[in-house]
Amino acid sequence: MYTEHLRIPVGAGALHVERLGRAGPAVVLVHGFGQCAFSWRAVAPVLASAGYTVVCVDLLGFGESDRPASAAYGLTAQAEYLERALTALRLGEVSVVGQDAGAEVALVLAARHPRRVQRLALLEPLDPDDLPGPAIRALQRTSALSALSANSLFGARPLLEPLLQDSVSDPDRMPERLVLRYLAPWIGRNGASELLQLASAVSLTEDSAEESPLSGLESFAGDVLLWCGGGEHGATAAPRVQAWQSLLAAASVVPVITTRAPGMLISEDDPEALTAALREWLA
Repeated sequence: MYTEHLRIPVGAGALHVERLGRAGPAVVLVHGFGQCAFSWRAVAPVLASAGYTVVCVDLLGFGESDRPASAAYGLTAQAEYLERALTALRLGEVSVVGQDAGAEVALVLAARHPRRVQRLALLEPLDPDDLPGPAIRALQRTSALSALSANSLFGARPLLEPLLQDSVSDPDRMPERLVLRYLAPWIGRNGASELLQLASAVSLTEDSAEESPLSGLESFAGDVLLWCGGGEHGATAAPRVQAWQSLLAAASVVPVITTRAPGMLISEDDPEALTAALREWLA
């Protein structure tokens, strides 16, 4: 499947975007924290072959997108950058698929630009009342100095590698060569500090604004696919599903509860199941 690689200015910098297919309805894939468009490599071509125009975005600061030191990197800012990119691509209504922090970006986009988002697929979304979530919070507590002292060129490895390894239920899904591929954008003396800067920005508000960026989401009436790991018996997913159904009161929410642990990077852990579920949901 031919992939176009584009750079789209969004004000604070330029986003790297990969586009597959040009004829069908648009599906936008938004990666999670520490990831990039590469994480959709097993999903995007299948959706494009099924007749969709698939757009994979590197959020600002991630992957091959620009990383300006003074830019805002919060989830609300990322949603606005994504909106500008979709406008530049001349896309109208889209279906948005988001992984963990990327799901929050998709939710803000739907709340602020309801005419833009037709459907939402939320893959292990972070709890908006507990941002940035336990995994990123643990990373924030890690000393950047100790990471850098281990190896300045690969200083981000001690920070990101455990997060990646914990994101799959089968270690074979995250071998060392794949970890190194995800680490590629963070190689260099500034890699660890840049990654920590992005981790510290995983929030919905950049200031003390009283209105939540998710305000209005309760009136979103599109279709929502909610993918939640529930553990061996699926029980731990029930409270999260109920909370999201309350937040998305007007939406048609279809929960997919798996026996995997919560927080899995499903595009790596089981891309076949994810692709099948997305195709059925989009159809």
